[in-house]
Amino acid sequence: MQDVARLAGVSVSTVSYVLTGVRPVSEATRRRVQTAMETLGYQRNALARGLASRRSHMLALLFPAIERGLSGTALEFVTSAAETARRHGNHLVLWPTAADGEAETRDLLRQGLVDGVVVMEVKLHDVRVAELQRGDTPFTLIGRTADPDGLPYADIDFDATVRAALDHLTGLGHRHIGLLSHSRASLRAGYGPTVRVLAAFEREARERGLLTAVRHCDETADAGRAAVADLLGERPDLTALVTLNDNATFGAVAQIVDGGRRIPGDVSVLSIVSSPQVGALSHPRLTTMAAPGDRLGRLGVESLLAQIEGSAAAVAAGASTLHELIPCRLDVGATTGPAPTTS
Repeated sequence: MQDVARLAGVSVSTVSYVLTGVRPVSEATRRRVQTAMETLGYQRNALARGLASRRSHMLALLFPAIERGLSGTALEFVTSAAETARRHGNHLVLWPTAADGEAETRDLLRQGLVDGVVVMEVKLHDVRVAELQRGDTPFTLIGRTADPDGLPYADIDFDATVRAALDHLTGLGHRHIGLLSHSRASLRAGYGPTVRVLAAFEREARERGLLTAVRHCDETADAGRAAVADLLGERPDLTALVTLNDNATFGAVAQIVDGGRRIPGDVSVLSIVSSPQVGALSHPRLTTMAAPGDRLGRLGVESLLAQIEGSAAAVAAGASTLHELIPCRLDVGATTGPAPTTS
């Protein structure tokens, strides 16, 4: 800073005033200081920039990583959100929470370190959202509560996603279809994807006259193995399996093959709310309903920034009152095929 002051012919305190904006500086002096900074390659730090704008240019992403971990599919949401924040001159920090996240959310708001909050892995009755509603920090949701009216959110259209998944399988002749979902604890906690996929699956199956069975398991390969061994032991007639559990899916695939069945010759497997990248980790490569992580992460951060900046144009365009549902996209791999014929 002393070098900048010397080259600009001003005091160090004047350079500080230009950086922080705490006192008025003439336009001519400001230009001299800025020219000196450019000549010397001086970069003002994030703290000085925050003092000048009364903003930290930091956004928090609330994620229950302590409870759920960070799957490959969830990582795509996080990466997209971080890149969008970076393009707009902000930093996104991952703020891991425990199961309900109430205490961590309250601490985050009290510290006043961030300009806004993005909430992921939303539950139907989410105490983090309730805590944010009591404060004045801007926030947006990647997910939905049970009553999302008035809340800015972008989420997966689970009804459309399940419908498309069953369209694909029934189009291949499957009528006996299982669902391997998240744990019962996730269901009891009201985790949005778990609840909404189960409701959509049961409704669609009923309307189509399908014969179905459901299993819940923890998000591990071993849990997936055990759940599918139990499922196929009880329902050997199943010819297709829809999975909503990235890690368990790998165990499910291994168990089907180790149990002497062919994929997709005997059992087709379709992983929903997943991604082609995750699907490529399986052999054979999984057919997936790819989650729109890139779009949802981007929309969430853009909506949040519109609130923070108070852009009239953005508000008029609806960016700060975001209500967006996007279905997953079918990516056909090597794990779905025609239903086996009975002799």
